Amino acid sequence: MKFLCDTNIISEVMRRVPNPRVQEWLRQQDIICMSVISVEEIYVGLAHKNAKKQLRWFEKFARLRCNILPVTLPVAVRCGTLRGKFRSTGITRTQADMLIAATAYEHGLVLVSRNVRDFENCDIRIFNPFDD
Repeated sequence: MKFLCDTNIISEVMRRVPNPRVQEWLRQQDIICMSVISVEEIYVGLAHKNAKKQLRWFEKFARLRCNILPVTLPVAVRCGTLRGKFRSTGITRTQADMLIAATAYEHGLVLVSRNVRDFENCDIRIFNPFDD
């Protein structure tokens, strides 16, 4: 089984005291996938905090343990379709989250996220390592 990690999973393992379940799950993975959207979100947070040590850790982690997936035309089409479907029912979903969901869908990956509700009804499998 292959996984696409949401931004919050990577942010969690960069904490001083990460959740042990998340840390253990990640230790068991040789390579994970990450959307280029998550990479951007992580850089925003680290730049805002001027977190140089965490930035060095993340860059090494991304280089050695991640397959970074781009936003392709099929991902963009899927994202737009999802957002339009949700909007027609009065539900607002962020572009970033729907790009991540569309990436998981297009690559047949299980999305790993704490924010399960953000990805409900996106026709993807979701795993929350924070849960027991």
